[in-house]
Amino acid sequence: MYEYKTKPFEHQRQALILGAEKKVFAYLMEMGTGKTKVSIDNAAYLYQLGKISLCVVIAPNSVYQNWKDEIHTHCPSKTHIFTYKIDKHFAFDEGKLNFLLMNVEAFSHKSGVSFLGKILDYYGKKTMMIVDESTTIKNRTAKRTKSLMKLGDKVTYRRILTGSPITKSPLDLFSQFQFLQKGILGTDNFFVFRAKHCVMRDITNTSGRRVSIPVSYINLEGLETKVKEHSYRTLKKDCLDLKPKVYTRRYVNLLSDQAEAYKELKDHARTVIKDDTVTYNNKLAEIIKLMQLTCGFYKSDTGEVKDLPSAKLNELLNVIEETSGKIIIWSHYIRTLENIIETLKTKYGTDSTVAFYGDTDTVKRPGIIQSFQNDDKVRFFVGNPQSAGFGLNLTEANTVIYFSNSFNLEERQQSEDRAHRAGQTGSVLYVDIVARNTIDEYILKSLQNKIQISAKTLGEEILDFL
Repeated sequence: MYEYKTKPFEHQRQALILGAEKKVFAYLMEMGTGKTKVSIDNAAYLYQLGKISLCVVIAPNSVYQNWKDEIHTHCPSKTHIFTYKIDKHFAFDEGKLNFLLMNVEAFSHKSGVSFLGKILDYYGKKTMMIVDESTTIKNRTAKRTKSLMKLGDKVTYRRILTGSPITKSPLDLFSQFQFLQKGILGTDNFFVFRAKHCVMRDITNTSGRRVSIPVSYINLEGLETKVKEHSYRTLKKDCLDLKPKVYTRRYVNLLSDQAEAYKELKDHARTVIKDDTVTYNNKLAEIIKLMQLTCGFYKSDTGEVKDLPSAKLNELLNVIEETSGKIIIWSHYIRTLENIIETLKTKYGTDSTVAFYGDTDTVKRPGIIQSFQNDDKVRFFVGNPQSAGFGLNLTEANTVIYFSNSFNLEERQQSEDRAHRAGQTGSVLYVDIVARNTIDEYILKSLQNKIQISAKTLGEEILDFL
């Protein structure tokens, strides 16, 4: 009988029962439902049965170091934890459950692949490999995906973890489940899989080449059945006593200088996008300029950064004045983040705000989280979803403000659930600050459409995103 170190929720216990002794399994558990704990319990259970002695955890750079704390918290067995490139030498301990923590980005390089390959040549048969946030390997042509596919073949037990296995289309599932077992979704050929589940259309891309793109999805019920055979799926609304998320939008009109510059950029963007001779990257650059401008700046063609008064910044302060308690503020641009941080510290004091984004010192990051969670003087957490939207526990906040959004559905879902997860005792309010009649509105519509595709494929009800 397996003895838990930390008491599980009932859904976590059920997840472990289903996946415990299977060689391949997917924990498709929504963010905040404790999939990390379940996978740690799974590793400890197999270790206690004598089936594994090593567990390799592959996770995004912003997450994988957090696993060390989670292992110490939840693992009932004696452990030896090694973190790639932080601990200099891997020393396997025969008397303990060994954990090797590696960032998924390492597998884009020969050094990371070679390092793990040599270890698995020795310990592979008694190894579990976990790919956390497995959408990082959804691109079948990516170097890291190909590398992990080959390395996965060396181990006996394989797990994938994600709360949002589909971020763009059902095709996202193929590589993730292929890592578990070749052909597990009915075929090991991507093009056969695509033909079975997608209706394709030939178009001419911006480079003048004829390419096929999916226009609709078919046979999703059969795909759902295959996924369910090898996975456990749960949503917070089904298993935790959390109050539902509350969404609202605060609309602003661009200030006069912004509006004038936006119209000029929009007209130029329209011309560029219609031009078949312009590359995709150049067209994307025009869209990014529009996104930046709604936040109060943009980069010219010469690379010069131009700042403009921001209507959003004024509205951010209005929202703060109308709310109480701790607040998370998300934005995607460092220039905007720095402006927000300076404004908040000037208005509310230097101790009021902590920052977490790409330039934040890795050593200082755990302390930043702790201060936000435990220090009453700290009211604001300001970050970008690319760096801070994954794996962090920010349950002291009951208000989350999106100063800007991107087209990345996973970033949005992950960043939302930094506050809305186990440990949250109240309702969480999500406020989108939206510049009216701009790219902001289109981005939110795009995110909503992507969620509907995901829900249909996984057999869930279509959720009201906004």
